[in-house]
Amino acid sequence: MKFNELHLTEEILRAVEDMGFTEATEIQEKSIPLIHSGADIIGKSNTGTGKTAAFGIPAIESISREKNGVEVLILCPTRELAMQACGEIKKFSRYMNWVKPCAVYGGASMERQILDLKHGANLVVGTPGRVMDHMRRRTIKLQNLKMIILDEADEMLNMGFREDIESILNDIPEERQTILFSATMPPAILAITNQYQKMPELIKIDQKYRTVDTIEQYYFEVPSGMKTETMQYLLMAYEPKASMIFCNTKKMVDELTEALTAKGFKAAGLHGDMKQSQRSFVMDKFKSGKINILIATDVAARGIDVSGVDVVFNYDLPQDNEYYIHRIGRTGRAGKSGTAYTLISNRKQVYDLRALSKYIKTEIREKELPERSEIVNAMMLKVVSKITAAFEQPLREEAEIILSILSKEGYSAEEIAGILINLRLNKELKNIPEFEIPKVSKKEKVKSQGAKLTKDKAVKIEISSGKLSRIAPNFILGALVEATGMPGRSFGKIEIFERYSTVEVPDTDAEFIVDALNNTKINGKKVSVKLCERKTPDKNGSYRHGGSGGNGRRNERSGRKGRQGGHRRRK
Repeated sequence: MKFNELHLTEEILRAVEDMGFTEATEIQEKSIPLIHSGADIIGKSNTGTGKTAAFGIPAIESISREKNGVEVLILCPTRELAMQACGEIKKFSRYMNWVKPCAVYGGASMERQILDLKHGANLVVGTPGRVMDHMRRRTIKLQNLKMIILDEADEMLNMGFREDIESILNDIPEERQTILFSATMPPAILAITNQYQKMPELIKIDQKYRTVDTIEQYYFEVPSGMKTETMQYLLMAYEPKASMIFCNTKKMVDELTEALTAKGFKAAGLHGDMKQSQRSFVMDKFKSGKINILIATDVAARGIDVSGVDVVFNYDLPQDNEYYIHRIGRTGRAGKSGTAYTLISNRKQVYDLRALSKYIKTEIREKELPERSEIVNAMMLKVVSKITAAFEQPLREEAEIILSILSKEGYSAEEIAGILINLRLNKELKNIPEFEIPKVSKKEKVKSQGAKLTKDKAVKIEISSGKLSRIAPNFILGALVEATGMPGRSFGKIEIFERYSTVEVPDTDAEFIVDALNNTKINGKKVSVKLCERKTPDKNGSYRHGGSGGNGRRNERSGRKGRQGGHRRRK
């Protein structure tokens, strides 16, 4: 749908045209008419789908020309997101001089914000903590508020803002419109919608609109101790014009930034412990191209909207599937293509990545690291290119003097050129890490897993879920088959006890199965899995379980039920 079909004001349409927009995204097409109607909205949408315009345009159009104080309040999780949203709203309202947007957030001058508010701000974008500060000071008065918007609501709750959000919602007029946008819908979000929204309309963007569709996604399996060298290696191999590297911790951001800058890369870190002035300085340098590598945590990167990021690296595998989508969504924006690379270091992360791939319904392919010779060849071509370009410049007087001195020493022009090229190459090549490049594993072990279980080669694994979790043998068998890719015949007797269960598995594949199943969910509950003590036959040829089975009577009784469950499963 085109913007001119959404019944927008002439001023908004002019601003939209100035910004080069013609077609509305799905979230904009669905949200704008509903917000115009006055309905409360729950918008389930990921980053990069255009939701700032989806709520910002109708919010602007709701502002009256009378001076009624603050009429719209937009809450955002981070300073960057608040600044970005306020900046977008200023662009959309450029032809509406009665709309006075103002951003308030921590780490910036309170006095300056108070001054902006006194100059007639009627649309405020802010972080919950700073909005609360202004409310306590009475520098923000919300008695005439008509609309409140919670942007990235799930992230605000993750950052501990729930109490502030509820306090703000309790202090504003009951007769208002409440808009909530969130990438995920955890129970805490649903609790807020139940308590503070009136018959909200749900807007959900289809899976096919995820921004990952335009992004090529790969992973490299490397030893954990070689991740920094691998990161350096990839940056030299692919030479992205602008890239973002994501780490799970602030400490890792600092360490990786230090390691890369020491090798001559133009990199800078971004995380929550930095002062606002530092964060703004880093972002300005990244946007201007003075640095081309931004290393960040997930929270710090929320709200960053930088065009031209061609590669995203996941130095650490994110702890949440939605974080992965937010991360790689920094590239491949507005229909453009992009590339994402993820470093993983153990077998469990391989299975986490497979689960992630299923979640986003997109293949994440394993890739071999480029050969060192490929990087060397690329460096040689770069040196040739620089020398060729240098021929267009006149020879400096100092260079002529040096050439004259070297000629008198008996060196030919060819020898001099060779030595200079060698010096330049040494400079270019010295930072290529020296390490053995891991090859893509063929995973023959996984392919060969399918042999029928034999008693003399069986061990037991213990799963931390049992009768109390209403678990059944078919639940366990289904989870094993899905997690490992092995056929059902590869697993033996399943015994279910009160608090745990055991399964017979092939001895040769036990470690693999434990890794694959660990931290997955069975019947909706996350389980931990471990290898039981190896079982040995007694004099009658029976097998005793050496794990934490409790007393013999309980084991015998539970085992009998488990065997019955096993017979049902085989039918």
